[in-house]
Amino acid sequence: MHPDIEIHTKDVVDWVTSTYLERTGKIFRDPDRGIRSLYQRGFLQKISKGIYKYDPQYAQNKQQQDFTSTQKKEILRRDGYKCVICGASRENGVELHVDHIKPKDMGGLATIENGQTLCSQHNFLKKNLKQTETGKKMFIRLYELAKKENNQELQDFCIKILNTFEDFNINGHIEWRK
Repeated sequence: MHPDIEIHTKDVVDWVTSTYLERTGKIFRDPDRGIRSLYQRGFLQKISKGIYKYDPQYAQNKQQQDFTSTQKKEILRRDGYKCVICGASRENGVELHVDHIKPKDMGGLATIENGQTLCSQHNFLKKNLKQTETGKKMFIRLYELAKKENNQELQDFCIKILNTFEDFNINGHIEWRK
């Protein structure tokens, strides 16, 4: 594979399956799982659903993507030892995590600028989503709750935020119903 080429899953599946058969004489039973495994281990970057990128530089340096203990201390200090989303801290009995804003498997580097302090709840909620995906999903949930509680002021606020996502075509793949 050539560096910096976007790869569609079907093309990779076909290539992997035929190459495996050619080299081993056996049928590769689950190429999608193999591709997912390469992605999860940091050899491929996910560009969008079903599209992966192989960058040899990225794959070779994947071990350097974790924050050092010095970086973690600096990020925690910069963020005031509080979750940047809810403000919870260890004083509240909350476990804090140092998280990549742009996830590692999407090319996020272990830099102080790409780090943030999150409580365990918000870190697990974020998963491997981009920051804007997490935000949009949170506002959709908040909007649905406001509708259920008949809180018009909160609904109007969420609509303004969610319309901004739409106006700038941010995360259009995440739909919400007005």
